[in-house]
Order: sequence, then C-alpha cells, then structure tokens
Amino acid sequence: MDLRVEGLRHAYDALPVLEGIDLDIPSGRILCLVGPSGCGKSTLLRIIGGLERPTEGKVLQVGAPPEGCLNPLTYVFQDFALLPWRTVAGNIRLGLEEHRLPPGRADEIVADVLARTNLSDFADALPKQLSGGMKQRVAIARALAVNPAVMLLDEPLSALDAQTRELLMEDLISLWTRQPFTAVYVTHNLAEAVRLGHSIAVLSRRPGRIREIVTLDKPLAERIHMDADLEAVQEHLWTMMREEARAADAELLNG
Repeated sequence: MDLRVEGLRHAYDALPVLEGIDLDIPSGRILCLVGPSGCGKSTLLRIIGGLERPTEGKVLQVGAPPEGCLNPLTYVFQDFALLPWRTVAGNIRLGLEEHRLPPGRADEIVADVLARTNLSDFADALPKQLSGGMKQRVAIARALAVNPAVMLLDEPLSALDAQTRELLMEDLISLWTRQPFTAVYVTHNLAEAVRLGHSIAVLSRRPGRIREIVTLDKPLAERIHMDADLEAVQEHLWTMMREEARAADAELLNG
C-alpha cells in the first residue's frame, strides 16, 4: 500500500504550521522527515496517522495493504509506551488482542517477531529490567507484530545514547533488509536520515513547506556504516538547513 499526501495545509487557530505539502511514499520504502525545530514534522506524522485532521488537503492510502496486515498504520513513539506490568511478550501481544485470530496464531506471531528482533531470550522480562535500547526494540517488535502497511516512527531513537542509537539503526536496517516495510520516520538526526531513508523530505521552518526531497540510491543493506557518499548527503542537508535552524531556534526562544 502506498501513501499519498496531497495539498496539505494545517494551522492551529491563526498559527500556520504546514503549507502546501505533497508527498508520495511508495510501498516498501522509508521516507525520513527532517527540518528545523517547530517546523511541523511530528504534526505531519500525526496527520498521516489519522490522529489529527488537516485544515486542508488529504492523505490517501493507495492500493491494498500487505497480506496478513492487521493495522494499516502503526506508531513507534520516542518514549517506548510499554505497559510496565506486562512482559516483553505481553507487550508485543497487545496489538493482537483486538483481532479475532485463529487459536495459536497470536503465539506464532509473537514468537516470530521475538526472533526477528533478537528478543526471544527476553520474552518473560518486564520493561523495568530492560535498557532503553531494549525497550525501544520491544516497541518496534510490537509494531511489526500487526504487519502494518506503514510504520510511523516519531524520533524513536532520540532518547537513547549514541552507542545504543547506532545499534538500533543497524537493527532497523537488518529488519528492513530481511523483510522490507514501508515507513515514515521523523528525526532531528541527519545521520539517522541518511542511514535509514530511501528518500528524505526537508521541511522549511514554520510554516513547514517541502524545500527538497533527496533520494538516496545506495541500498539500505550497504548503509550499516557511514561512508563518504552518505557524509556528503548529510553535509548537503545541513548546508540547506543551517540558517533556517538558527532562525527557528530564535523564534522558539522568543515565543
């Protein structure tokens, strides 16, 4: 299933947040959204996910979801959003419980996702026993369990230390390489964007408009580590954003 954003504009009362957003997210591709603070990245993600209604424009789901899809759109949040009284397996099972699955099917799905995310040995652990990186891995596993048509990731690695963030980027690349998924990924981190994105939409400062969509041809499996090509793309993104990022920070500071 593809996603298409057409003529999207959004405002909070008299405050314009997004203006003239047009996007295509093909099936099996990852689109990263980057831009200065306050440019509307997370707002755009919420609109794509149906959590907010845009002032103008529309978000279209084009084509059929993948076979076995239980939730067309599924979120992965920055703060993990795990239930502390449930085990790892119990948190992963949560999204399956509202669906009438054949007997034993939920167990099969949970076991498969635990294996794919290298969490099988931690199935009975509680969130309080896990590191931040492990908690986010559980959140990603929970999203994968419903086989979504599109995963919506809102700065999923920003609360983690640099070493853990690097490990989870490698995990995401490995997961996509083994079984491609479609995703919209919001991040402030340009290294994440060039490592994980098939395309990168650069938003201007508020009201957010698309300044450029950068397409990366290097296969995701070859982006386990940064190299000169990826560093050049990162430098291009930062050159484009630098002055607007300063202006956006000043606007936020001054209210």
